[in-house]
Amino acid sequence: MIKTNAMRIVETAKIPYQVYEYNPTGGVDAKSVAQYLQKPEEQVFKTLVTQAPTNQHGFNYFVFVIPAATELSVKKAAHAAGVKDLEMLPLKKLLPLTGYVHGGCSPIGMKKQFPVFIDETAQLFDTFCLSGGKIGVTLELNAEILAEAIGAKFADLTL
Repeated sequence: MIKTNAMRIVETAKIPYQVYEYNPTGGVDAKSVAQYLQKPEEQVFKTLVTQAPTNQHGFNYFVFVIPAATELSVKKAAHAAGVKDLEMLPLKKLLPLTGYVHGGCSPIGMKKQFPVFIDETAQLFDTFCLSGGKIGVTLELNAEILAEAIGAKFADLTL
């Protein structure tokens, strides 16, 4: 197995984790990943990258990590980020900005560290799952330990 940036960062931070590798035959979305892993959709999270229309508070981009079966509330996300408005990052900007492709985007190990917000429901589980930084790689780890390591904040983010 080739280690991803996300895996190297987690190991450097000495965060205990489990890695799952699989060959996605269906979709690469978080709901499909939950099915591959036979985990509840509430425990498998997806990473969404947004942008503020203007450079507010020194950041243009914000990362939100939410459960597979939910939708991001742009209003709640903007409130958590302390900005007036947010919009989803256009897909064509994802790889150049983060270093990750759609379906393999992780909040850990992006080209630049952007503010990260994790839906508060991640704290309900001993561990949660998120992208390991490559399609077909998922990491399972403790959300609170991860948040402390990457400076993420917990918030109510979904509709």
